[in-house]
Amino acid sequence: MKNLRLYQPNLIEENSTIKLSKEHSHYLFSVMRKKVGDKINLFNKQGEWSAKIINTSKNETEITLLEKIKIAKATKNLELAICLVKKNPMDLILQKAAELGVSKIIPIVSERTEVKELNHERAMKIVIEATEQSNQLSPPAITQVTKLNDFIDQFKGQNQLLFADVNSKNALDKNKAQGKNVSILIGPEGDFSPDERALITSKSSTYCFSLSSNILRTDTAVIAAISLVNFINNSY
Repeated sequence: MKNLRLYQPNLIEENSTIKLSKEHSHYLFSVMRKKVGDKINLFNKQGEWSAKIINTSKNETEITLLEKIKIAKATKNLELAICLVKKNPMDLILQKAAELGVSKIIPIVSERTEVKELNHERAMKIVIEATEQSNQLSPPAITQVTKLNDFIDQFKGQNQLLFADVNSKNALDKNKAQGKNVSILIGPEGDFSPDERALITSKSSTYCFSLSSNILRTDTAVIAAISLVNFINNSY
């Protein structure tokens, strides 16, 4: 059985001793029923280490780092620009995007988005938990909520913008997604307005493609689009 994995954003050094947060301590002992002497793994973008619990109190756990067991590799730049949706589908989007290896999530407000805000702290907890469970090292960064106009105006030309467009008849060209810095743009449930579509497609780096002849929910479209790009790059 694999050791329990916990994300530790701070610097980790072999043979050092560190104290875990109150939240992690509660999770280890009240939820997972761990005890002194048990082993766990800690990870961050630097790699992954095995560790042993050496001391515990009500709100604090002390562990010692044993050895590095996974070396960090260069990560791909796969971004998800997603128009905000209601809580339950948004939670699923955050979870699955993290599991599928997205490096950054950009929450967007467009003309037809009903939700205008995102609880950033809660969103980070969701992606960190998904990263712990999916055996990855780096949870995706989550930016502050951005207006669509600002996202398009500030979009960096060296990235390929893959627009999952319900009006497109094009299959995704693998040359547009392969070995590149890619940003996937998914619209709201009611689609983008004509003016917004014109703005998006005015960018020379935009490539419009179709995910399905069916109308997909936003959360389904996210999973399909990321999985398709991953398949093209043979990277999960």
